[in-house]
Amino acid sequence: MTDVVRLEVQGDIALITVNNPPVNALGQAVREGLLKAFQHAEADQHVRAVALVCEGNTFIAGADIKEFGKPPQAPSLPEVIEVIEGCNKPSVAVIHGTALGGGLEVALGCHYRIARKDAKVGLPEVKLGLLPGAGGTQRLPRLAGVEKALDMIVSGTPIGAAEAVEHHIVDELFEGDLREAGLAYARRLVDEGRGPRRTGEQTQGLEGADNEALIRAKHAEVAKRMAGLFSPLRCIAAVEAATKLPLAEGLKRERELFAECLNSPQRGALVHSFFSERQAGKINDLPFDVKPRSIKTAAVIGGGTMGVGIALSCANAGVPVKLLEINDEALQRGLQRARDTYAASVKRGSLTEEAMEKRLALVEGVTEYAALADADVVVEAVFEEMTVKQQVFEQLDAVCKPGAILASNTSSLDLNAIAAFTKRPEDVVGLHFFSPANVMRLLEVVRGEKTSNEVLATAMAIGKQLKKVSVVVGVCDGFVGNRMVFQYGREAEFLLEEGATPQQVDAALRNFGMAMGPFAMRDLSGLDIGQAIRKRQRATLPAHLDFPTVSDKLCAAGMLGQKTGAGYYRYEAGNRTPQENPELAPMLEAASREKGIERKALDEQYIVERCIFALVNEGAKILEEGIAQRSSDIDVIYLNGYGFPAFRGGPMFYADSVGLDKVLARVKELHARCGDWWKPAPLLEQLAAEGRTFTDWQSGQ
Repeated sequence: MTDVVRLEVQGDIALITVNNPPVNALGQAVREGLLKAFQHAEADQHVRAVALVCEGNTFIAGADIKEFGKPPQAPSLPEVIEVIEGCNKPSVAVIHGTALGGGLEVALGCHYRIARKDAKVGLPEVKLGLLPGAGGTQRLPRLAGVEKALDMIVSGTPIGAAEAVEHHIVDELFEGDLREAGLAYARRLVDEGRGPRRTGEQTQGLEGADNEALIRAKHAEVAKRMAGLFSPLRCIAAVEAATKLPLAEGLKRERELFAECLNSPQRGALVHSFFSERQAGKINDLPFDVKPRSIKTAAVIGGGTMGVGIALSCANAGVPVKLLEINDEALQRGLQRARDTYAASVKRGSLTEEAMEKRLALVEGVTEYAALADADVVVEAVFEEMTVKQQVFEQLDAVCKPGAILASNTSSLDLNAIAAFTKRPEDVVGLHFFSPANVMRLLEVVRGEKTSNEVLATAMAIGKQLKKVSVVVGVCDGFVGNRMVFQYGREAEFLLEEGATPQQVDAALRNFGMAMGPFAMRDLSGLDIGQAIRKRQRATLPAHLDFPTVSDKLCAAGMLGQKTGAGYYRYEAGNRTPQENPELAPMLEAASREKGIERKALDEQYIVERCIFALVNEGAKILEEGIAQRSSDIDVIYLNGYGFPAFRGGPMFYADSVGLDKVLARVKELHARCGDWWKPAPLLEQLAAEGRTFTDWQSGQ
């Protein structure tokens, strides 16, 4: 064996134990240990069955990320699983925690599987631009059926143990000690005379369904929901091979498709996204011995859409939360909004009635600030107006207990000016949730100039507690995400003055991979929000900077987006599908005429570069100013909060992949043509001149 895999023989049962903290990853030593352990068990004439267990908090949770990008070392995982499945003695995988990726593939190689009730299994490789490459695409459909296998493999989403039993992936559930459960099940196999039941020889999952129709349907779904992604199509092709080929040929086809994914340029972007998310939780200048405060109770100020979403995020995490509104009427609206949100989840089948009531019981409505005296963290989510927020924090300072975290959900205002209205600015931090807060994963943690290290660490811990992707940002107008998206949206609107339509701009950026076009997004959030930001910026920015005027014309006409039935698009009652707004065309003509612009056709590449490179140039300025710690943090924000396509890695990674010299050349052209909004960021100029990338710069910090 190896240091991380040991073999014990108890009577006629071989117990193989993996112990490779923290997640029992399938590094070379584990693979070699498993191979030798199963070979020894098979060669030992006294052994009649094998149980595979893992120590620690989880079964094998996947590949060893330390081996990413390195030459493969023998034995390969497919070779190991071939030995496990080929063993002439029955084996059982004892699953707890998670069995993900190669971990589930190892379990599928075993002849039987049992799992703790709270375990999860899945094949998430598609999220790294890959497909399961050690038999997962061939063995899973043989047990679970083509439909379930496609769902799991193409989405990469794990399922719970009970669902795994329902789909014949797991044989039964257990409670209690892992070793005892594994030995007992192996003993049953021997006593009942059950021999090896090799997954690769099973066919029940491939029978009784129109597999060709299921594969066609999944192709259509991917074309609609994952347009431009490379690996999901290869995942489908691999599962299709399982329906048509013997196991050995199917495994060969799987390896061919795996190699295609491995060599895809999208894989680099997706791997970057994966590691960037892990790195975002590391704060460069935070002392290692700083401990976060305990957060057991929360409060939220404001029962609007955002406030309720934040409260539900707390309830979803099991944290009791008080929701404060100015009067009982407003409070009842907020509480009803909370119930309606959960009821929609129940209707979709993603939440049970029992779970809904349990979570709603954690949300207590209050109308007096004094009721917040015992809260460990209070999140302000009131109207985006400085004086209103300052008044709220003045009251919180008076009633909240010492050591309470006072957090603002402001999306753009000066956190330091808010903190100044308290006698404890060191306890003030920004927690910028994204709407809907109970759904969106991103959380910008805004570090004020007086925010203490302990409070910053606690804010990050709160994000983790609420299952958010948290990124530390500094104080400036709009922080990182909204400061950059202002540049993006401004350029999109300038394109309307030059001759484009909202449909053309939105289509170009959707084709690039953005989840939504900028004008559909503005209509969704409300044009009045952007107008308020522009008014504030006009008062502080140089007078010679030009602003687009189309949005202001729409606001003046009362067309604020979906909530008024018209904005850049028109919306029919009860239908959010955007239609052409016939009143917009004259406004576009007028906006162009007022600035002496001759309208002309614009090509898609120009539209994309005009919007995306505006993000990149502003991102470079943000890095120089120290508002973001690293370029990958900006990517994490855009991937998780703004619908940037994961297969492009985020705006800064995308710029690296294009080449910063090419990006700079385009930025300079636009600076000459469009004015000082496009003044090149000094960092962009420096890196382009040195032939470096944002990633290089980040590594050197």
